[in-house]
Amino acid sequence: MAGDFVLPQRPGAAAVAAAEGVDGDRLWARLMEMAAHGATEAGGVNRQALSDADIAARALLRSWGAELGLEASVDTIGNLFLRLPGKDDGAAPVLSGSHLDSQPTGGKFDGAYGVLAALEAVEAMQGAGIEPARPIEIVAWTNEEGSRFSPGMMGSTVFTGARELDTVLAARDGEGTTVGAALARVLDAEGDVPKRQLGGRPAAFVEAHIEQGPVLEAAGKSVGVVTGIEGKRVFRVTVIGKMGHAGTVPQGERQDAVIAAAAMVTAIGDAVAADGRGAKFTVGMFNVHPNAPSVIPAKVHFSVDMRHADAVKLSALGDGIVRLCGENGMGCEVDVNELSHDAPLDFCQPMRSLIGAGSGALAIPSMDVFSGAGHDARHLHYLCPTGMIFVPSRGGISHSEDEWTEPGHLADGARVLTAVLATLATA
Repeated sequence: MAGDFVLPQRPGAAAVAAAEGVDGDRLWARLMEMAAHGATEAGGVNRQALSDADIAARALLRSWGAELGLEASVDTIGNLFLRLPGKDDGAAPVLSGSHLDSQPTGGKFDGAYGVLAALEAVEAMQGAGIEPARPIEIVAWTNEEGSRFSPGMMGSTVFTGARELDTVLAARDGEGTTVGAALARVLDAEGDVPKRQLGGRPAAFVEAHIEQGPVLEAAGKSVGVVTGIEGKRVFRVTVIGKMGHAGTVPQGERQDAVIAAAAMVTAIGDAVAADGRGAKFTVGMFNVHPNAPSVIPAKVHFSVDMRHADAVKLSALGDGIVRLCGENGMGCEVDVNELSHDAPLDFCQPMRSLIGAGSGALAIPSMDVFSGAGHDARHLHYLCPTGMIFVPSRGGISHSEDEWTEPGHLADGARVLTAVLATLATA
């Protein structure tokens, strides 16, 4: 963690009063209106990064910000900011938000809740007559999910300097469209939005999010004080075999990319199983070419998502992927490309204490939780004091059209966020 901003220990009376002014009905209505952009028939959201639905969602957010007198701006990776000026408007801002993009079959709350909870927090502060000493900026980070363009968290990593802008702009989706081309469409649609310099050092960053896990619901708590984030490594594996007729090429003479890829996935799974309960891996993408019933597959492209709370074990398991894929190539050409490697982290104790104190001051039941999912806050952690606030997910379900969080829990999380932001911005 970098920065010299000294965090207050607990929220004051004015911050608590502002938090009590959070309007849960207003927050819920905005979430439902936002969910209409990219809505699916099954009740979820398909609002992938830099798509038409994403453009519409960003326009809706800007319109709400304009109603509150917030100043919109956008940087060169497309991160969208809404600014409430402070008395010392040159001071480093307090930053809060999340993302608006979703998985192809995502839910209404993942990402969008963090952005709209920050908006609600600012409106509640205005309603309480709080004038922040330093600016508050609501942010919608670009392409957190990584579903259309990989890897994810492009906006936050470029903002913090963890990735180079030019490298990210060159990434392509499955149709061959680059991030640069898609982003140009977004920026053209937002031509009247002022451009801002990329990066900067906030005073602090706080991200509200649904838990995406079952812990809070099982414990009967409304709010989670996030202690840290699990480590993650992401790979793309390409297996190149030899196309042939399914009925004429003898089994022993084949270079079948699917058979080889399946052996690789099995070997990685066995390595994870040997680690016990700590490691998790997912092959969420598996593309076959030519994908015809009577043709021996010539090419497979698949993903590997590897996670662990232990940095040493994450490194060892990830490093073993190249070896395991090579050992199971079965005569095929194998290429393993690592897209990202994010070590486990612990959020700073002062921020965790402030969030916990905010929950206590509002009499909202809370507990410490560890995040198995990655978030933009991971990258802000290395730039400034950073924290996260979780609210329960029904059944622990997320990245699904069945994702659900009770309106009361969403409002409670926004109240804690308001108390924290008001405290930070008036310190």
